Amino acid sequence: MFRITKGRATALAAPLFVLSATLASAAPDRPECIAPAQPGGGFDITCKLAQAALTDAAVLDAPLRVSYMPGGIGAVAYSTIVGQRTDEPGTIVAFSAGSLLNLAQGKFGAHDETDVRWVASIGTDYGAVVVPADSEWESLSAMMEGIKADAGSVILGAGGTIGSQDWMKAAMTARAAGIDHKSMRFVAFEGGGDCATALQGGHVDACMNDVGDSQAAIDGGAPLKLLAVFAPERLPGKLAEVPTAAEQGFDIEWPIVRGFYVGPEVSDADYQWWVEAFETAMAAPGYGALLESRSLLPLPMTGDELNSFVTEAVAKYRTLAAEFELVQQ
Repeated sequence: MFRITKGRATALAAPLFVLSATLASAAPDRPECIAPAQPGGGFDITCKLAQAALTDAAVLDAPLRVSYMPGGIGAVAYSTIVGQRTDEPGTIVAFSAGSLLNLAQGKFGAHDETDVRWVASIGTDYGAVVVPADSEWESLSAMMEGIKADAGSVILGAGGTIGSQDWMKAAMTARAAGIDHKSMRFVAFEGGGDCATALQGGHVDACMNDVGDSQAAIDGGAPLKLLAVFAPERLPGKLAEVPTAAEQGFDIEWPIVRGFYVGPEVSDADYQWWVEAFETAMAAPGYGALLESRSLLPLPMTGDELNSFVTEAVAKYRTLAAEFELVQQ
């Protein structure tokens, strides 16, 4: 079993904190959110959630621009911010649990979790298993039985290569099913959006995606279906009919924190502006609806609290990676 979360109640049903809408300093002139992947995946959803929330809360004087910087599931963006764009007050970068997992494995080169300033987490997603709508599998259990019978016959899509969070979800599920994860066939993609596209084209048989981007594709008309969510209990709303992995015999949770960081040399005043801006946005009356429309749940953390969460998460991911012989302890 693997769990990493701020707390079950917070992740699934916590009330959002309430804060004054008065910000301490001026808004940035050219605010930008970098999504470190191609459009359509979880990073894209994260930036566009910030775009909507900050606009609704009226804390920005100019619209938040979303730009894309794919490469290494966040590695290119992280390296760029740490090495070249260190002090841009108006630039935030989306991160997820996958980013923290990659940091734990040293996949961001010489950089570690202390090299940026962690601003806010604005919600949590959960891992999911998605297949074509006409797939022969009606459950995660059935899919794993098919892999057990002939591992080479099933092609799994994952955002990222060996050691990515999508790969890790598959490896953990295989371990729980008594399958050698090294026997499984994987095709690596830059993100969940690319994997979903490949799934629709028949290039892979299943994607170890996230609820948010998978459901967004389904809502957009993609002929896909969810077999399981890696959540502690069934998710609300339209996802209530999707069983958890635990219900199907795989006691695995994979929460996916979604949030933002800024460069290491961003001033304290500018950093604090972003912290307060997100606190204000997450306290706004319509924020819950923005989360729900993206199949996300509350996980409001900012500043020091988020920094502590990141430190703990990276340590736990490093231990998990060692279990799969991806890093040395």
